[in-house]
Amino acid sequence: MRNVCIIVVSDRCFKGEREDKSGEMIKKILSRNGYHVEGKIVVPDEIEMIEEAIKHCCDNIKAPLVLTTGGTGFSHRDVTPEATLNCIEREARGICDAIRMYSLEFTDKAMLSRAVSGLRGDSLIINLPGSEKAVKEALDVILGAVGHGLNVLLGENED
Repeated sequence: MRNVCIIVVSDRCFKGEREDKSGEMIKKILSRNGYHVEGKIVVPDEIEMIEEAIKHCCDNIKAPLVLTTGGTGFSHRDVTPEATLNCIEREARGICDAIRMYSLEFTDKAMLSRAVSGLRGDSLIINLPGSEKAVKEALDVILGAVGHGLNVLLGENED
């Protein structure tokens, strides 16, 4: 069982004005797929707080998988990709490219996603969309490959 941290990026969820549905969807899907949710952190759309949460999950908790949800669109407050790029050491562009390509089958708005993914030490960080439906679609397309990628990253042999 692998540990995962979830970071929910939302001003309204942080203030308690809206229920977090996308983070809970991530938790539900990953729990069913053999991951242990080590923690869920809710932060506002503030670049420094997002960076701090990512670094905490990677450097202190040492979670092999860190998933963010929200803050990847065109709003001036959407800064999750910038915060992620400030934290990662190497990009893993194919993951978010695959999410966008798959999501285009459902909505042309998928091309507006600015999500990124990459590696920091022994952690893989992936920006996911902010909606419950889009999170489910994204995880449907990437979970298998992500599991293999984590095995390679951590030097574990697959049977």
